[in-house]
Amino acid sequence: MAYNGYAIDEYLDADAVIKQLDELIKKPVYSIKPEALKNYVDNYFEAKCKKSKELITKAKEVIPGGVQHNLAFNYPFPLVITKAKGAKLYDIDGNEYYDLLQAGGPTILGSNDEVVRKKVIELLNDGGPSTGLFHEYEYKLAQKIKECVPSVEKFRMLGSGTEACMCALRIARLKTGHKNVLKMGGAYHGWSDQLAYGLRIPGTKHLKSEGVPKYVFRHTQEFFPGSLKSLERKLRRNRFHGGTAAVYIEPIGPESGTRPVTKEFVQGCERLAHKYGALLVCDEVVSGFRIGLGGAQGYYGINPDLTIFGKVIAGGYPGAGGVGGHADCMIHLGAGLDSTGKKVKKALCGGTLAATPISCVAGYYTICEIEKRNACEIAGRMGDRLTKGLQELIKKYNLPFVAFNIGSVCHLDSVGTMHFAINWAKPWTIPHVLKETSKRQKEMEHMGAAYMAEGLVTLAGSRLYTSAAYSEKMIDDVLSRFEKVFQNCELINYPDEK
Repeated sequence: MAYNGYAIDEYLDADAVIKQLDELIKKPVYSIKPEALKNYVDNYFEAKCKKSKELITKAKEVIPGGVQHNLAFNYPFPLVITKAKGAKLYDIDGNEYYDLLQAGGPTILGSNDEVVRKKVIELLNDGGPSTGLFHEYEYKLAQKIKECVPSVEKFRMLGSGTEACMCALRIARLKTGHKNVLKMGGAYHGWSDQLAYGLRIPGTKHLKSEGVPKYVFRHTQEFFPGSLKSLERKLRRNRFHGGTAAVYIEPIGPESGTRPVTKEFVQGCERLAHKYGALLVCDEVVSGFRIGLGGAQGYYGINPDLTIFGKVIAGGYPGAGGVGGHADCMIHLGAGLDSTGKKVKKALCGGTLAATPISCVAGYYTICEIEKRNACEIAGRMGDRLTKGLQELIKKYNLPFVAFNIGSVCHLDSVGTMHFAINWAKPWTIPHVLKETSKRQKEMEHMGAAYMAEGLVTLAGSRLYTSAAYSEKMIDDVLSRFEKVFQNCELINYPDEK
């Protein structure tokens, strides 16, 4: 497709990447040298981040863990960010960082965009952030999304991606009359009870869902990402157990493409869902307006029944989520009759602070600016440059790391933590997988700390998002900082292992 407004020039060979990751988890762990890590902790975090440490220490007295968002947890302690602009973040101690976290992925213009900010300030000076009543930008935002994403005939704003995922399942059950939901193993579709299943690592089922009663998952199942056989086997079985209401996918693969999938797989998910009377729910919290204005679904050429949106819908401001889709599905969020004149049931859906004027204004102008600046393609070009540079550095330092990208969604996998899978047919392997992933997770945190000390904010030390705020010169500087870390990596010996 060669970009053409999308973030992707040439689609990656998903099968080849999977083979690389298969090999990675068979190899010994390479990570930052213990003495180099100690140097970063002593000479950077302890010496140059004193105000952050002091404030986080105080915060722990009133906030569990000291932070309010999981993304903020970092080794050896979270940093306090006080300024965000474009491709840069600044902490309370005055240290500067390249932002490769991008609020978890959904911001494409960069942080605190000036154009969007001005529009938000105009609103605050006039009408205020929220009234509880209808605002013109609710219509303007919904109309803009409809223009950009062909599958979205109607759109409902909500407070988060989690709420949107919850709502979509209720719509699907009313639309199909079926009970079960099938989700891609390892994917994250929010933290609501029924969808907090099979998280991070395929096959985990309920293992990562502490606090949620197991009976809640009676009608929730996962299928293995990349395997249409796994999906169809579950769909076929469900025909005799209440049917399948929805098949949930992250179109670029679970956890922002941590385990990439082929185009054929994505297209096959749509075909199989409809074959068995289920709705296809496309979770585009990260990929929506990042892979392209039409989302990843536009790139793959699929037409999902429902689409989940996240932070980008509010331009990074509060009230950041929504669900859109075909009119015959979305009718279940409003009173009325279907095309045959039959009265439809209305799905339970709330959200006191959904579609506030501030979120709709920010979202509308964000999408307009993405379109005007060709932001998806620019961010994708930066992602390609970053990934190519990382691959060259990996080869230069003879490290077993794997770097790949899907447009501006980049992955630097040093330990393969999320490439493991649990096979319940072989229960004796489960303790090994849990032990191995725990060990490797710790090394991911150490690598993330090293990157942070070199001025690079990443997601868990393994996921990197570029934005349209980056330039080639910035990316080259980013690569020079990664190189400083790679120079200090070695095989890690664990005393308890032979």
